[in-house]
Order: sequence, then structure tokens, then C-alpha cells
Amino acid sequence: MTVHEQHRSHRTGWLRAGVLGANDGIVSTASLIIGVAAAQTSQSGVVVAGVAGLVAGAMSMAAGEYVSVSSQADTEKADLEIERQSLAENPEFEHQELTELYVSRGLSPQLAGEVASQLMQHDALETHAREEIGISVTTRFRPIQAALTSAAAFSIGAVLPVWAAWVTPPERLIVAVAVLSVVLLAVLGAIAARAGGAPVLPASARVCFWGVSAMALTAAVGQMFGVAA
Repeated sequence: MTVHEQHRSHRTGWLRAGVLGANDGIVSTASLIIGVAAAQTSQSGVVVAGVAGLVAGAMSMAAGEYVSVSSQADTEKADLEIERQSLAENPEFEHQELTELYVSRGLSPQLAGEVASQLMQHDALETHAREEIGISVTTRFRPIQAALTSAAAFSIGAVLPVWAAWVTPPERLIVAVAVLSVVLLAVLGAIAARAGGAPVLPASARVCFWGVSAMALTAAVGQMFGVAA
């Protein structure tokens, strides 16, 4: 019987962008709505503030993720170009370098040399990129994918607090948005933990703690400025 191991490292790229985006969407938008509502703003004003926060946050997430991942991708491309040039100019040195790497991992010098030769014949650049630099197909940086994932995830997370602020009577708006947001954060933490193979309760507790802290702080600020006004 063939046994297949299920690894999850290939999910880290989209999982990170998706979880961070949705988490930020819920926390920042719900906190903004609660803070504005605590300042005795009208319901329409609260909803407008929430929508504005959704749009601005999604664009900010996309831009930030794109710039960050693009910088990492540029570094990756530069490293690959150095490796490509070295393979073209001095393949013997690169073969010896790869052989020594395999020897350091426990292979005999003869076997290490044979493995290095066969892998370099198959795809020298891919082999050296993976073994020397740590670049593989599953971890390559994709700026556009990361930007779109972050923006979409932020929007999905942010639209729910906005919806709650829109449909809830003004006198129950703050409580409704806060409760919905905490539930969403707990679910998000659980989903992220299951997808990544981590314990569910600690992940949910983390996101809920920081979400509640952000909402409480913005509520206090909104109430303070509302009273001052």
C-alpha cells in the first residue's frame, strides 16, 4: 500500500496573504465603525466611514503586498542571474560546490558527485537555486498574486462589519458589529490553523484578543472625541 504524506508548506504564500488580508479587513473596518459610532455619528455616517475604510484598506493592502513581494522577487531574480552566469562560466566549480553540499548532508564524496552530476544534467539552474539559495517552485514570489489575494481577502473581511452597521438599528450597532467581528475572527483563526496544520484554539484566541483590543481602543477614542465635541 502506498502512503502519501500531506505537507502544507506549499500553502504558506497564499495562506499568509489571505489570512492577513481578511484579519486586517475585519479588525480595521470593525474598529473604525465602532470608533465612529461611539462618537455619536449618524448611522449613515458610520456606514460611509466603513465603506471608505474598506476601499482604502483594500488598496493599501494590495499596494503594500505588491511592493513588498516585488522587492523579494527582485532579490530572487538577482540571485538566479548570478547563479546562471556562474554555471555558464565555471560549471566545474558549481559541480564541486554542489558535491560538497551533499557531502555535508551525509553522502559519500563519490555518491555526492554522482548525484550532483545527474541533477545538473537534468536542470542545473533549478538544482543550484533550490540547494544553494533555497528557491523552489512552491516558494517563488508572485507579487500580483499576493496583491490580489490580500485585497480580495481584506474586502471579504471588511464587507461583513459594514453590512452589520448598515442593517442593525443604531442603538445596537456597536454591540452587533463587535460580536459579529469576534465570531468572524474566531472562525478565521480556526480556518487558518486547520489549513496550516496548527492547533485551532491558540490561533483563534490570538486573533480574537488583538481584535477585541483594537475595537475597545477605538471605541474609547471615539467616545472621548464624541464627548469633547
